[in-house]
Amino acid sequence: MRPTLVEIRSWAATVDVGRAALALGISRSHLYELIKQGSVPFRVEPFGKCYRVITASLVAYLEAT
Repeated sequence: MRPTLVEIRSWAATVDVGRAALALGISRSHLYELIKQGSVPFRVEPFGKCYRVITASLVAYLEAT
């Protein structure tokens, strides 16, 4: 089930790609593809071999859409 904006605001400062994808209502693999293309409208930071999504940036994007 897709989390509410209130729930997303309570998340940690960064979240993994899977959790961010859930918030967006898309698959994790699709979000990874968008990240690799540089097509995400929120902050994503490399973290070792994976990525972390900046929750505040994700919230701002969701509020604007």
